[in-house]
Amino acid sequence: MSHVVLLGDSIFDNTAYVNGKSAAIDQLRNKLPDGCKTTLLAVDGHITIDVLRQIDGLPADVTHLFVSTGGNDALRSNHILSESARSVAEVLNRFAAIQDNFRRDYNAMLERVLNYNKPTTVCTIYDSIPGLNPSAVTALSMFNDVILREAFIVKIPVIDLRLICNTGHERKVRPGSQDRSDDSL
Repeated sequence: MSHVVLLGDSIFDNTAYVNGKSAAIDQLRNKLPDGCKTTLLAVDGHITIDVLRQIDGLPADVTHLFVSTGGNDALRSNHILSESARSVAEVLNRFAAIQDNFRRDYNAMLERVLNYNKPTTVCTIYDSIPGLNPSAVTALSMFNDVILREAFIVKIPVIDLRLICNTGHERKVRPGSQDRSDDSL
């Protein structure tokens, strides 16, 4: 029987944010067939490198891993958005240093997760946060770029949370195309 484990941050450990509605782990349990097990190891507030400690708690019978991390890493770096700079190049160099640090941490985490040889899926960082200014959305893209690249390199599935957690952002459909989105979980 399947045993799905959720690793990462508050995307999965979201009970405090759903105001009495079903948390992510409860929604997952309701979607899986009877007899499937689920374990929540994700912790609200954790950053990517913290997932290394979460992995230590993996149950012996784990069959599938899902990882959602990076949002808190981005929050820790948001000070850069209010710093002054003399040029765009200076700003881009600062962003590159932050991205390199995140890539290092994400690679270490992903390598350790993949060492378990279990089907693994990772998630991007969503950006539909009320009041999030355009510069912060743009900055999040450098974190998502790391997540997507690393997942593509090792050929694992990605859930793009920017397309799922998009309340308040209307989806634009090109003329002549069909909207094939399904907002249900």
